[in-house]
Amino acid sequence: MFNIEEELKKLPNKPGVYVMRDKENNIIYVGKAVSLKNRVRQYFRKNNRTARIEKMVSLIDHFEYIVVDNEAEALILECNLIKKNRPKFNVLLKDDKTYPYIKIDIASDYPGIFITRRIIKDGSKYFGPYANPGAAKEMVNFIKEKYKIRQCKTLKERTRACLNYHINKCFAPCMGYITKEEYRKQMDEIIDLLEGKTEKLLKELEIQMNEASKKLDFEKAAYIRDKIQAIERVSERQKVSNISENNIDVIGIAKSELEVCVEIFFVRGSKMVGREHYFYAELKDMEDKEIVSGFIKQYYLENPNLPNKIMIREEMEDKEAIEEWLSTMLGKKVEIKTPKKGEKLRFVEMAENNAKVTLENKEKDKSQVLLELKEILKLDKLPRKIETYDISNISGQYMVAGMCVMQDGIIKRNLSRRLKIKTVFEQDDPRCMEEVIIRRLKHSIENPKGGFGELPDVIFADGGITQIRAVQRAIKKVKDDFRDGEKNHLLKDKEEAIEEVLQKIEIPVFGMVKNDKHQTRALLDENRKELKVSQDLMNLITKFQDTVHDTAITYHRKLRDREITKSTLDDITGIGEIKKRELLKHFGSVEKIKQANVKELVKVKGINQEIAKRIVKILQMKK
Repeated sequence: MFNIEEELKKLPNKPGVYVMRDKENNIIYVGKAVSLKNRVRQYFRKNNRTARIEKMVSLIDHFEYIVVDNEAEALILECNLIKKNRPKFNVLLKDDKTYPYIKIDIASDYPGIFITRRIIKDGSKYFGPYANPGAAKEMVNFIKEKYKIRQCKTLKERTRACLNYHINKCFAPCMGYITKEEYRKQMDEIIDLLEGKTEKLLKELEIQMNEASKKLDFEKAAYIRDKIQAIERVSERQKVSNISENNIDVIGIAKSELEVCVEIFFVRGSKMVGREHYFYAELKDMEDKEIVSGFIKQYYLENPNLPNKIMIREEMEDKEAIEEWLSTMLGKKVEIKTPKKGEKLRFVEMAENNAKVTLENKEKDKSQVLLELKEILKLDKLPRKIETYDISNISGQYMVAGMCVMQDGIIKRNLSRRLKIKTVFEQDDPRCMEEVIIRRLKHSIENPKGGFGELPDVIFADGGITQIRAVQRAIKKVKDDFRDGEKNHLLKDKEEAIEEVLQKIEIPVFGMVKNDKHQTRALLDENRKELKVSQDLMNLITKFQDTVHDTAITYHRKLRDREITKSTLDDITGIGEIKKRELLKHFGSVEKIKQANVKELVKVKGINQEIAKRIVKILQMKK
């Protein structure tokens, strides 16, 4: 058995990474330390622990650690472990948006320019990210129009030029109508434009225009003049500050009672070329510098578009280690700056103000949803916590329920629960719903700090009036139990506590009904009345219903597949876990294994002629 106090005494006074695990051996936190001995011990001393750390420590069953040579090595290992395991108490990039980049395949003789959302180490140059996909598309279209570079994805030799050449939109490198050097000169201009080096570019173009005019090549001069005017317009739209830095990222933070927003600006040559924002729930008690440190380590782990400088508000404890790590990745020095005055400080403040506005707008959207629900459902208070349930089975087999939670207008997938049906042994969805609701309500009453958390303000049942009635019966049964005193031994001050529990269990119930095409149609009340809601709210309810349905059916399939696999392959002598895994990996399902012959089976790793014949014989009998 792991004795935490004894293991703390064994910690070395060396740099390394520590991993906290819960009873199920899940990794719940990964951290790095200059001294493992000092750092890990801090968690188990009760001085000035935040609520978040308090909760984390209460879940720690055991820990482990890896000793390294220096802090930089510890940082890299920490980043990789966080990325792989995504521990619940680390700062995690939960924003699932993939922003577009502009890509130039500079290794090609005649490079092309494309929009991509996937960055790979293929020798290409990437610019961005662009938080607005339309801005990236607009920039690429502008470049293709003004520079007449190739439009095709792959360059192939042709017997005649394509339409783009004839409408004056391409110089036809496929036909050799432009030299590699002339084409490369164009690409250099495009790269300067994307990097924000427009002043230098405009000066060079002006010289070219004047030279063309002197040579009486007025067509070329007009072409360059139009290009200059277009670049000036693009440059003006991008300009955000007279800051003198050429290649910086600026990070700002804003906090609310519910979450944190991190805003990052990408500034190249005094011009904004992109921005992103990320939201983190329940980190309001974490220090800003800790949030920023966690964000930087994750964000730049595999991002090749590294800046020369990162500007933040406060100094971080591991600043030097992060600078060393980023500099190694970039191949030249990367600095993390905390400006105290002047234009650079104002730029950080601008990022913070934008983070605040972004967060406020999100809060307004959530508040609007809650206010609309309160009004439509005729509730006395805002429905901050809504739970929904769905039942899944096939002819009464592998019966399960899915539960999902909407907290403050946001669907919280991490709060989803999956439950096996225990007391119903035939197909009867309403009785299954009744059982699940009774178990769920009693769980929170008997264990308020348990995994289900507080009781919901509202319950949405996946279905119509039948499911609404089932949930209402469950609520009534739980209330009757407490009125009859069956569970009163759990309560200290019985009369007041019973009344308080009865009041909490008085939960409004509504149904989510679908149309003939299995699409969410409406919210339904206990009188079978369909409630009118806005399109935005209907979209959210639809997503809520789809989420709980997916939760239930995924669990049902998992149990069904596990049982099918167990009842067939596990009965065959010579088939252990490894061979079973290889068979399923090769064929995809037990059904396809049943259809396979000996010749096909022996292609699987670990399956010889004898075992293959045995598989065919036994599975044929079970068809």
